[in-house]
Amino acid sequence: MNKYHQILQKVLTQGKYQTNKKGSIRYLLNEQLVLSPADLLDIFEGHGIARKKLKNELQLFMQGERNVKKYREVGINWWDYCGAILVNSYPTYFEKLPPLIAKINREKRNSKNYVLFLGSTDAETNQAPCLSLVQFQIENDELVVSAYQRSSDANLGLPADIYHLYLMARQIDLPLKSITLNLANVHIYENNIEHTRQLLNGNENVKFELNV
Repeated sequence: MNKYHQILQKVLTQGKYQTNKKGSIRYLLNEQLVLSPADLLDIFEGHGIARKKLKNELQLFMQGERNVKKYREVGINWWDYCGAILVNSYPTYFEKLPPLIAKINREKRNSKNYVLFLGSTDAETNQAPCLSLVQFQIENDELVVSAYQRSSDANLGLPADIYHLYLMARQIDLPLKSITLNLANVHIYENNIEHTRQLLNGNENVKFELNV
């Protein structure tokens, strides 16, 4: 069982129950997922991820594209519920990523912490980023990526975030040592619990519901 599926299993077996405005969830607090390149390969080979769509999504984020129609044009429809424009969401912050990556590639300073912050307090938004911080560090000429997630939908958001972080790391001209995700709240919605069990039992064709 790959490390992502291990997190799903842990939420199912050890998670507590909570109800919020989106529905009932089974959740864990302050979990950590440490992934080496081998772990990432294990996840990508053993779990279906919409790689092309997520690659296109990240490119649009980095371009600062806020028009939901542009996402739909490349087959991404999971932002439709937000309306016509993504207000103070991922594009607002990810458009700062290209110059940050260029700076890292130019400097490659072991002593420096390169940080991308996502989200503004009390800012109007129709979808606050669940990913709150991404930090890039260099140790012995290898890249160490750390991320903090305030909230993580284990079925839909978490695998997408893992793949986005991997795509970010690939843009930096250093070998990747690890990606660590600090998950403040990782959860499975009640209407996706049975499908999660099916996934862990080997059914690769399960579909999960988006809760908004």
